[in-house]
Amino acid sequence: MKTEQDPRRAFVVVGFSWMVICLLGAVPLYLSGHFASFLDAVFESVSGFTTTGATVLSDVEALPRWANLWRCATHWIGGLGVIALAVALLPLLGVGGFRLIKAETSGPEKGKFTTRVTDTAKILWLIYFVMTVIQTVLLHLSGLGWFDSLAHAFSTMGTGGFSTRNASLGAFANPTAEWICTVFMLLASVNFTLYYRFLAGQFAEFWRDSELRAFVSVVAVAILGIVAIRATDLASLGTTVRTVSFQVASIVSTTGFMTDDYLTWCPGSQVLLLALFFVGGCSGSTAGGIKVIRWTVLAKQMRNELLRLVHPHGVFTLRINGNAGREAIVPVVGSFVLVYFVLVFLTTFVGALGGMDAWTAFTAALSMVGNVGPAFGALGPTANCGMLPAGVKAWYCLAMLAGRLEIYTFIIFILTLFRRNGRTGDRP
Repeated sequence: MKTEQDPRRAFVVVGFSWMVICLLGAVPLYLSGHFASFLDAVFESVSGFTTTGATVLSDVEALPRWANLWRCATHWIGGLGVIALAVALLPLLGVGGFRLIKAETSGPEKGKFTTRVTDTAKILWLIYFVMTVIQTVLLHLSGLGWFDSLAHAFSTMGTGGFSTRNASLGAFANPTAEWICTVFMLLASVNFTLYYRFLAGQFAEFWRDSELRAFVSVVAVAILGIVAIRATDLASLGTTVRTVSFQVASIVSTTGFMTDDYLTWCPGSQVLLLALFFVGGCSGSTAGGIKVIRWTVLAKQMRNELLRLVHPHGVFTLRINGNAGREAIVPVVGSFVLVYFVLVFLTTFVGALGGMDAWTAFTAALSMVGNVGPAFGALGPTANCGMLPAGVKAWYCLAMLAGRLEIYTFIIFILTLFRRNGRTGDRP
């Protein structure tokens, strides 16, 4: 297979595969008869497979049960990646498979923990499958029916956010189910390779992971901060902690479930939630966003630069997971963050051209590129994207795909498709 000789082929295979599966996934949705146009069905499919969770539907409960289950299943399929699934199930893709997985996996550093990439993919999917089964059973034991339990487990583990109810998980008024989903949204936001290392007895590597520790810190600070702002009535403190924990987990994991309309919260709480739009989950997880590891790298580099100003002759190194000398990754991370915000700006501009106010357009851009789902303003957690112009919907589809494929993969895919000379030695 020529994928190994020409790295661009891996990006083309990944980009083409994602576009094809999104188009194919839109067919059953369109045939359900509940979508105004095929573009709407494509938007829903792209939102599903990219685990964004934004919808064009105002009444999801009117959908047939099979269509609702398919919507949620697209999250689960797209969660760890279509190519990773193919590599796990089709040994023929074992040659060059690691390039394909690298091209669609989140985070600045990708690795495999077994000698065969097919074994790596199978182990990750086994962990993913087992966690989904556990959550499904727990949701059923909490009082949800098997259909709703499976559908919401698909959406939770895929960090997508599609629900079988118009009011999302809040429609069930089930505190136990909310806590279960809160825990599993956070678990799905952790690098899945860490679970393998933990199960393999490599506890030191698990707890030493810089990104995991930073992620836990971000979640804890966000929950404590918002609870402190909102906890004016001690009688409702338990409810406040549950609601805030759920919403923080939903946003930081880029799932987008809802039990309460955060647009009714005080401005201070909304600002802290907005900050989570810029963070996302961990690399190697099903979550979207910029990823915690990138902010960790930039924060550590900023600290070193400040120390150099105070101690000009000092020697400072960047440590990640306890390993020193990781300075080479800084420009990689910095350039990605720059490209990420350029795409956010362009998407904001498109939204503004489509008639949105600046605040809605900006937060919607963060949501689409970060694969979050809900936004602020006119596209808050209780709204939908059905009223958007066709051009904006089409652009949002591209933005969701770009965000899911870590932007560079999508850019290389597009440039390679339009390059004039297809010789191996050319630059894309």
